[in-house]
Amino acid sequence: MDFETVDAGDFGRSLQGIGLNILVRDVPAMAEFLTAVFGMAAHRVSKDFAIMAYGGQVFQLHSDPTYGANPLLSLLPEAGPRGAGLEIRLYETDPEAAVARAAAFPDAVILQEPKDKPHGLREAYILCANGYAWVPSRRI
Repeated sequence: MDFETVDAGDFGRSLQGIGLNILVRDVPAMAEFLTAVFGMAAHRVSKDFAIMAYGGQVFQLHSDPTYGANPLLSLLPEAGPRGAGLEIRLYETDPEAAVARAAAFPDAVILQEPKDKPHGLREAYILCANGYAWVPSRRI
């Protein structure tokens, strides 16, 4: 499927399994962060929407205004972090490299430096400007 040209209806009908839509304040800025720090591919990036690809999977970024009629929008804080309690785990991303690249983004916060964990992964915790916890991980 060509994510740059696919019709919205065809794209929606193609989705399977579990889906992830992330509401963000600035879609292009978030897409830039995800591509630069984690090596993701960004498609159809606009002020309202982007298709993100990582490890053969896709998810979507949506701007707040695109959720104007959605009841979820009323639960989001206007300022501050949004993603408390959610870890977005990226099992094929080197944590040291991701932490180093995140340093170029002044709004990114390294919540935890890379560390070996007892569950067999080396991982770090990086908060993006929207407050979501991105966890780059590698098998030990």
